[in-house]
Amino acid sequence: MEKESTITTLTEKVIRAAYTVHNALGPGFLEKVYENAMLIELREAGLRAESQYPVQVYYKGKLIGDYYADLFVENVLIVELKAVERLSVTHEVQLVNYLSGTNMEHGLLINFGSSVTIRHKYKTYRKTDKETRRKQ
Repeated sequence: MEKESTITTLTEKVIRAAYTVHNALGPGFLEKVYENAMLIELREAGLRAESQYPVQVYYKGKLIGDYYADLFVENVLIVELKAVERLSVTHEVQLVNYLSGTNMEHGLLINFGSSVTIRHKYKTYRKTDKETRRKQ
């Protein structure tokens, strides 16, 4: 229960930062501008946040590629940013795939369109799944 409470508090802080950034900048900038502003907001909120954080993706215990998370917060949350008119299913699938490939449990997809749109994605891994992935 404590872990769930922690991730809820963390996602609330990230979402609050997204609204702060959008209220200040408005729509129309490239994704990188929002990424840089989010990094400032998150760090000012006292969170450890890295931009373009390299994450290795494994398949059957073998490295198959590298992915760079737009933001990686507190070593537990992948944040994928978009600056498009509206999110598509493809954007959501991309985040879920990043979660699967990295064994991370939580991710936020944040779009800085005409208004902020947020999708919280999570994957629950059965204990045997993680153990199997580590052994392979």
